[in-house]
Amino acid sequence: MFTGLSAFPLTPLDDDRLDERALANLVGRLAGAGVDSIGALGSTGSYAYLTRSERARVAALAVENAGGVPVIVGIGALRTRHVLEHADDAQRAGAGAVLLAPVSYQPLTDDEVYHLYEQVTANLSVPLVVYDNPRTTGFTFTDELYAAVARLAHVASVKVPPLPADPAIARDRVTALRALLPSHVGIGVSGDQVAAVSLRAGCDAWYSVIAGILPELALPIVRAGSPAAARAASDRLRPLFELFAAHGSLRVVAAVAEHRGLVGAGCLPSPLRPLDAAGHAAVVQALAIVEATPPGRG
Repeated sequence: MFTGLSAFPLTPLDDDRLDERALANLVGRLAGAGVDSIGALGSTGSYAYLTRSERARVAALAVENAGGVPVIVGIGALRTRHVLEHADDAQRAGAGAVLLAPVSYQPLTDDEVYHLYEQVTANLSVPLVVYDNPRTTGFTFTDELYAAVARLAHVASVKVPPLPADPAIARDRVTALRALLPSHVGIGVSGDQVAAVSLRAGCDAWYSVIAGILPELALPIVRAGSPAAARAASDRLRPLFELFAAHGSLRVVAAVAEHRGLVGAGCLPSPLRPLDAAGHAAVVQALAIVEATPPGRG
């Protein structure tokens, strides 16, 4: 569950209500593609915008439609009490693991974040993935905090921010993290643009946005038999990755999903808005370039 490709799908809405049929289809596509795990209610799954009942329903639908593929469910929330409620809902739904980022309105201290994870892990019966996502949470883990949290019960993986694109520097960073973490705790990376480098640098898992909608194009990066093949598979996706940087990955994958007829227009939770006409056209053009590029050629 904490190695290989973990695909994070959208949580599609229709008229600002959960689109259960579209969600079931998205999850089923991922299972059919052969991803190693499915990350429901991650940042791509818009967990922070959903009510408790909506999140509980997403967790249940994800597990029901995953075809036995392990499902990791996001449980982040502003209050520890609410995190614990989401954890209970995820476990009742049959989640294989939970994913927790330290979400807050007020800036958090290291001590507050440690005690959040301490309280949550003390009430879990499934593994936990620590999610360090400073871009959305405003909180950055120190190496000392990584080490302390990773020693808590049930912590199984640490999802770190994008690593440097330079392979040698990325490898040094992973080596340093390995020295800090218990041997049973894996290292996963976000940042689709540097996934090929990160996996070759020693990361165990890629927690992926693009795989949530285009698993057939993300899997070759993970399954590649050589660094050159992984780079070529990653380079093939460069037109979409460039749009990630310009518009944010969530809006881009939502546009891809809409273009492919997998979700309806306006599938994002308000106040988030889809790309405008020019942005959507850029996504369609980038996707056409990607699909026209032969496998193995970037």
